[in-house]
Amino acid sequence: MEVAMLERFFVKPQTIDRIMDCWLGLQIDEYVTALCDRGYAPRSIYRRVPVLTKFAVFTAARNVDQIEQTEALIEPFIDDWLRIRRADRSAEACRRDRNFVGGVVRHFFSQIVSKSDNTSRRTAWPIPFVTQVPGFLDYLREERGLRASSIHHYRHYLRGFERYLRDVGCEVTTLSLPVVTGFVTAQAQHFGPRSMIGLASTLRVFLRYAHREGLLQRDISKLVEVPQHYRLADIPRSISWDSVQKMLDQVDLRTVVGRRDYAMLLLMITYGLRAREVAALTLDDIDWKRDRLHVRERKADHSTAYPLAPVIGEAIIDYLKNGRPDVQGRQIFWRYLAPRSPLTQAAVSAMTSKYLHRAGIPVARPGSHTLRHACVQRLVDNGFPLKTIGDYVGHRSASSTMIYAKVQVDGLREVALGDGEDLQ
Repeated sequence: MEVAMLERFFVKPQTIDRIMDCWLGLQIDEYVTALCDRGYAPRSIYRRVPVLTKFAVFTAARNVDQIEQTEALIEPFIDDWLRIRRADRSAEACRRDRNFVGGVVRHFFSQIVSKSDNTSRRTAWPIPFVTQVPGFLDYLREERGLRASSIHHYRHYLRGFERYLRDVGCEVTTLSLPVVTGFVTAQAQHFGPRSMIGLASTLRVFLRYAHREGLLQRDISKLVEVPQHYRLADIPRSISWDSVQKMLDQVDLRTVVGRRDYAMLLLMITYGLRAREVAALTLDDIDWKRDRLHVRERKADHSTAYPLAPVIGEAIIDYLKNGRPDVQGRQIFWRYLAPRSPLTQAAVSAMTSKYLHRAGIPVARPGSHTLRHACVQRLVDNGFPLKTIGDYVGHRSASSTMIYAKVQVDGLREVALGDGEDLQ
């Protein structure tokens, strides 16, 4: 029997025989081959194979010999796995075990049974009001020109609105202001101020479109009150430059992940890049001959060219030579662990939050925007004009930069104390 792939990871013949003798042995060997093809580390394979072997024993004890029938036994298998190992284990450890064991078995099914590259096995959320108000998402995309991320927020709010209308037995064609107000009041118990603004704005656009399409006899969109939130009422969640250095000190440059993360952190700190902009950078965006960094696909389809700072160029080169996986894609930053894929916006922000927590830096909602705020604040403190700063970090409006003038504590203190002159 050909078991060349298993022999690459397990030395003892008895171990290989035990795996192959179980009724899922051939499928497990096929799964190991698929993992190798996708660049999974040996340590990951060592952890996964015993789980699948025990899953085969568990299903065989219940007289199941068809692989399509075993998917219904995943949850009972997880419960049995935890029951055996639960002694003296914390709730957090049990949660990690449940996620790991369930993830391994479901990934096995996705690769071997369904032959799908989609490992999440998540059911896509239904499109809200797809039958009652058809064409609304197309309107957002084509007429209003919204990005996919913005449309995602619309769908999130409208799914809740659709459930609420279903619960109260109301159709879009019979909507009235009291029904809409009841929904907004109910959501206010769970949402914060900014989320309530997004909810009210979404409802306004949706109701206006429904009236335009003749689904609503009366345009009640203007009657939906948007909560007041003053633009300059907040203080940016910036950190001091000493805190920035403390965060950078947490990065281990001896590791592949550390080299990658260090380059991304420097990009956000130096240029104030958003997480989405860092994730979208490609090898073509760096002009090594002219020492230029091009940031494309910014808000409002803007692009910016920066001088490539030597420290950032060295960090990127170090990552490209000693950290970036051998992949065909042009994106600069990639996942270290398999499956190989470019980093997402969420991954960049989560990485930033990780180092801020490691450094013990207290900040509300730590993430990539914390470093963006720190970059802008440093420029403000050094006396650069707000218009210049706004252009540098890609602000669409000057008012987005004005808020940083509020936290010039030293300057405001001088104004408050004056220079000894009496007020006239």
